[in-house]
Amino acid sequence: MKALRCHEFLPYAQHTVEECDPPLVGPGQLLIDVHAAGVNFPDILMVEGKYQMKPLFPFIAGAECAGLVREVGDGVDDFTIGDRVLCVTQTGAFAQLVAAPAPACFKIPDAMGFDEAAALTIVYGTALHALKQRAQIKSGETMLVLGAAGGVGLAAIALGKAMGAMVIAAASTDEKGVQTKKHGADHAINYSDPEWRKQVKALAPNGVDVVFDPVGDKFAEPAMRSLGWGGRYLVIGFAGGDIPKIPLNLTLLKSADIKGVFWGAWTMRDFNAHQENMRELMNFYTEGKIKPPISNHYRLEDFVDAFDELAERRAIGKVVLTMK
Repeated sequence: MKALRCHEFLPYAQHTVEECDPPLVGPGQLLIDVHAAGVNFPDILMVEGKYQMKPLFPFIAGAECAGLVREVGDGVDDFTIGDRVLCVTQTGAFAQLVAAPAPACFKIPDAMGFDEAAALTIVYGTALHALKQRAQIKSGETMLVLGAAGGVGLAAIALGKAMGAMVIAAASTDEKGVQTKKHGADHAINYSDPEWRKQVKALAPNGVDVVFDPVGDKFAEPAMRSLGWGGRYLVIGFAGGDIPKIPLNLTLLKSADIKGVFWGAWTMRDFNAHQENMRELMNFYTEGKIKPPISNHYRLEDFVDAFDELAERRAIGKVVLTMK
């Protein structure tokens, strides 16, 4: 089979797709014929050795995919050959076949395309966990989303609206801001404008209730200052580059909370709640409340172009690799 297999940590453009043996299916696993795989910023960090988890070599990159069950391992009763599924794996998704633990796999609705399924799990799973378990967002509250035109940003917008929030989308260009409004944001601001915090103040005079931040860097502190009393600041990631240093007096003055969101670790620590969240996402999709937006499709062999789109922050929605 073809796979993006890494033998050492290198800049992503120096890796190559190669032929390798297909995985063997062990007890409790499914062999999935992969049709599509979602590309995430941590995938870039992983192949370059910059992620907090460093897998043993050689490893196949990619953390989420969707396809058809080709083989069912011993002890698996909930799946049959031919089931349409999505799955999350720490590695292995950027390949034509993947062996995944059955508990990490979920059946998908008939109407959901494989590309949508591959674009769903990590960004929507992260956003729902952030808003539901960490922020405990309530209908009628106001949320500021940074990096709003990216995959996880658009997921936060859609879920925030589904949960009854008023959403202010902050993006790096006016064009991206227009796209966020097409995907449900109530308001859009351009945080390339040095005075962007004044725009937030005009829209939320008493401050926002929740900040959803996958960007960090220089945008974190002004976003933190935009919180209202009792606000919650969600730390999703640092796609902007530097890890910010927040003045802790701001949490005191606003009686605010800074809440870390490590979705991957949480799914293993509270598996039942994760399963319930996934069922909720499937229901949201079936009810038409969410529809994962795809920025672009690339063949597995063209993964460098896919990574470029993500690294250069050109993506509006999710970047997907296709195997078929």
